[in-house]
Amino acid sequence: MIRDFIGIGLGPFNLGLACLTDPIAELDGVFLERKPDVDWHPGMLIEGTTMQVPFMADLVTLADPTSPYSFLNYLKQRGRIYPFYIRESFFQLRGEFQDYLRWAASQLDNLEFEREATGVEWDGEAYAVRSRGPGGERVDRARRLVVGTGTPPWVPPACRDLTGPAVCHASSYLEHRDRLRECGSVTVVGSGQSAAEVYRDLLADIDTGGYELNWVTRSPRFFPLEYTKLTLEMTSPDYVDYFHSLPAARREELNASQKGLYKGINSDDIDEIYDLLYRKRFELGSVPTRLFTNCSVEKASGDDRITLGLKQHEQDRDFELRTEGLVLATGYRHRVPGFLDGVADRLRFDGAGRLDARRDYSVDAAGRGEVFVQNAELPTHGFVTPDLGMAAYRNSWIIRAMTGREVYPIERSTTFQEFAAPEEAP
Repeated sequence: MIRDFIGIGLGPFNLGLACLTDPIAELDGVFLERKPDVDWHPGMLIEGTTMQVPFMADLVTLADPTSPYSFLNYLKQRGRIYPFYIRESFFQLRGEFQDYLRWAASQLDNLEFEREATGVEWDGEAYAVRSRGPGGERVDRARRLVVGTGTPPWVPPACRDLTGPAVCHASSYLEHRDRLRECGSVTVVGSGQSAAEVYRDLLADIDTGGYELNWVTRSPRFFPLEYTKLTLEMTSPDYVDYFHSLPAARREELNASQKGLYKGINSDDIDEIYDLLYRKRFELGSVPTRLFTNCSVEKASGDDRITLGLKQHEQDRDFELRTEGLVLATGYRHRVPGFLDGVADRLRFDGAGRLDARRDYSVDAAGRGEVFVQNAELPTHGFVTPDLGMAAYRNSWIIRAMTGREVYPIERSTTFQEFAAPEEAP
């Protein structure tokens, strides 16, 4: 049996593809996921945290507002649509988003959990995907692949040999939180939203926990996420078209300069942290916390007590910071999955060894629309790559490539501003 496609990985992007392909009779696909359920950033489901994108950036709405898999339908089926309406916030709780994903997944019959892809080969007429799971090993065959395995946590080189019990990446913060609170000192390293949320969570209990708390960021200040409406127009089909058309070297420059568009901190959270610091100082007289900007971790050693070798870049000065607990909120970076090694000769790579995505998100060397990627196209499509608000749009492209027709309308010319110079003088 040869299927139309196999999706590998079931984060929000491939789950959205599963929802959008479900009513398309001509597409026969299956999705493989190594975990036992949809598990979206479980280590950062801190109580009370909300999404950074509005609820319309769900699995389907921006491609098909009538889909039964929408977030609004989830609320209706859960009996919570009126409380959500009265709450008057576009930003759902992060735990609520996780529950929504699992609700959507429970309605689909072509998702296979605890089934880990271990290798892919081309057998002459189809991609043969080897996988293992509770039922043993097996091979599924399909004409196309959609790879959506996510971006693994990135740890700075200086910290990769640390093995202490109170050392973790932010992706597993919640499972380490109780242990961290038992430490005499905790340091958070990172510049973005995850670092801010972890720091705020630990700061809230600093008086009862009795620990010292440090926050180290390489950025020259605690950058707010740029969220004005004309800037948000850059998270649009128009900007993706523009960005993809630029030379590779210019795209690299832009990606390096645009981190404040998707890696900054919500400005409300920055204000809340400051207000919490102010209140704690008033109540306690002093707060045992230090915030270091312009500093990067150059060295790290130790086990139960860690010594961080930091560098203050503006002063070009080195100093040490000792800590018992360490949370690395240092983000995620894409890595080409090892299971694709068997078909590497059929894929497009750039000079840096990264998958080189075409405009339609395909990466097969022959250009036949055989292999597609989800959240692996930052070098070619720009900072909107991990944005949940662009997921339905990307899936609309992938579905069009697989079916040869525009099942879901693909938006064009959605912005007021023009990113490219006009072809002709006005």
